Amino acid sequence: MKKTKIIKNTVLFGAIFTCGILGVGAQSRVFTSSEANNVTATGARSAQAGLAEQEFRRGVQAYYRGSFNDAVMEFEKALSYLPNENIILDWLGKSYYRSGIEGSALQQWKFAADNGYGGLLLQNRIEIVRERRITNNDYESPVRYTESGSYAGKNEDSLLFSQPISVLPNPDGTSWILAYGTNELICLDVNGLVTTRTSGPLSGFDRPMDVIRLKSGNLLVSEFAGDRLSEFTKNGQYIKSFGEKGRGIGGLFGPQYLAQNDSENIYVSDFGNSRIDVFDKDGNPLFFFGGKTEDFSGLKGPTGVAVVGNEVFVVDAVTGAIYKFDEAGNYLGLLCKEKTFKKPESMKVWGNYLVLCDKNHVYSIDVVNGSLFENVGTGNAPSRVTSAVPDANGNILVTDFVSNEVYVMAKMSELVGGFFVQIDRVNADNFPNVVLDVKIENRRRQSVVGLKETNFFITEDKNPVQNLKLEGAAYVNDFADITLVLDRSLSSAHYEQAMETAVKEIAAAMNDKGTLRIVSAGSVPVLEYEGAPSGVAKFSCSRLKTPVSSNVQLDLALRLSANALINGEHKRSIILVGAGTVSQDAFSKYGLSDMAAFLNNNSISLETVLLEQGTADSEIEFLCDSTEGGMYYVYRNQGLSGVVEDIVNIPSGLYRLSYTSALQTEFGQRYLPVEVEAYLMNRSGRDETGYFAPLQ
Repeated sequence: MKKTKIIKNTVLFGAIFTCGILGVGAQSRVFTSSEANNVTATGARSAQAGLAEQEFRRGVQAYYRGSFNDAVMEFEKALSYLPNENIILDWLGKSYYRSGIEGSALQQWKFAADNGYGGLLLQNRIEIVRERRITNNDYESPVRYTESGSYAGKNEDSLLFSQPISVLPNPDGTSWILAYGTNELICLDVNGLVTTRTSGPLSGFDRPMDVIRLKSGNLLVSEFAGDRLSEFTKNGQYIKSFGEKGRGIGGLFGPQYLAQNDSENIYVSDFGNSRIDVFDKDGNPLFFFGGKTEDFSGLKGPTGVAVVGNEVFVVDAVTGAIYKFDEAGNYLGLLCKEKTFKKPESMKVWGNYLVLCDKNHVYSIDVVNGSLFENVGTGNAPSRVTSAVPDANGNILVTDFVSNEVYVMAKMSELVGGFFVQIDRVNADNFPNVVLDVKIENRRRQSVVGLKETNFFITEDKNPVQNLKLEGAAYVNDFADITLVLDRSLSSAHYEQAMETAVKEIAAAMNDKGTLRIVSAGSVPVLEYEGAPSGVAKFSCSRLKTPVSSNVQLDLALRLSANALINGEHKRSIILVGAGTVSQDAFSKYGLSDMAAFLNNNSISLETVLLEQGTADSEIEFLCDSTEGGMYYVYRNQGLSGVVEDIVNIPSGLYRLSYTSALQTEFGQRYLPVEVEAYLMNRSGRDETGYFAPLQ
């Protein structure tokens, strides 16, 4: 950094205008541009740098408070003093990004990058944000996957499992692996470490084949040699077994793969009996189907079974075809013709597709027209893939029975591009103890869950920090902060009783955990309530301050709601309660794209509770789809308690890390750098930022 000559008759002038932060001729502790560090005969440049640093410090503090609009104003003031300072451009871009104004964010970052600032890290950020803006969110379209890592059944020290045959991912990033060879059900974390191991019923598993998660949350395992099904808690504790060897109703002869429909009936592919057996949720036998009829020659060797809507799909290992039935077992026709597959195994549902394993291939099959797309190929090496299921992190987990491995398959773009790591907040109030909130996502905005302390590496000015500790992860939280936005439009005014029902049910489902807010959306939004969920047990629409209006400014109501959630719990959501209609000027202040970006960039989902049956207007549908939210009818059979459960189950890639800083603060005046890297198998990502310690 260039040293400057101090001119005596300008010392007092500089001290006044820099307010003690920078003396005249002192080198800037933050800025690196020549205009920030050069001093003229009048000391004007030094004064400008000092004023810019004051505004910059206020901007950083506002950003970490979640006041992004204030941060934008402070950084713009700082730029007015030092227009070409790259670090200010970078922070201004970050503030715009968190405000949902991604176009302006990209512009500021591009200015800094063109000046040679930020290197590959800034270029990668620009590329990811730009890619998200121009591509859609159709994550379920079939694409090619490649191996990003694997969980080996055997390491140098011991045998972890043998002949993995089925895999079941969990929402927290862990996965249940069913081992046919070692007769075990084990749970692995994202790093491949065993967290739970069970050998099944009291007598042990007898060649387990498949494991699924029931609607109740419990696990169900089929036992091929045991001719039974065994149920376990979500933590792997044995509950009961049902089914027995036989050919009558409830009889099994080599049960293989499992599925469950919306009515909670259980479908089992019975290879020995060449049929599909059906049980109710309690394990009581109902009926079986798949035999020869007038229009169907009968199943020969059923393996994979899946339920989509009210249709049951069965793949036959002998004929190589996929057949369609209704839920009562009536034959409907072919989805894929005979000899399409050679040695098909499990078949699982993924959106509008069936994911099927066939020898050394994994295919996606369109449930409407039966078209095939090859997702995974394991090459010519000895291989027999038996199960393929998408996990919580956007990968596909594939069990290879022959190679004794579970492959973690990722999209090539994700493997090459790595993670998108963002340091959301730095809390240095108790310096030298520093706390970071870090968000880990893939390139398609999907959260990465399940990371442990060993998956993070933190440095300060490129030097490793001391006492690094993972304080918590949002994906394990079992509650959320929720803001209810009550639509006060004319169309919703006819359903006040239904609205009151929705508010009370959702509040009760929160179990008095988290903070509940109520915002009434009219011509001007109003915060009606903030506090414990139990405080609205006697809620009434007649007490709302906002009158019914023909012009509901929904954008302002959503912004007000989101601003209150930014500093709340890491799991947070807005629930719009209304008729599902929007007025002409509902998004006149903030456009739909900016609104979706604002919610996504602050980890806020939008759900909608419809007060009348039907579909919502396209604007509401777009925001719900873009933020991983859903739509629910107020009087649906399941009630509204599941809305809160769905919110809590949305994957969250927010992590809280702490460490002890070794940097000198210069009485709180120095800008302190910090860098975070996240690693998982062959993928990684990095971010860097800075902060100020408290003034002394």
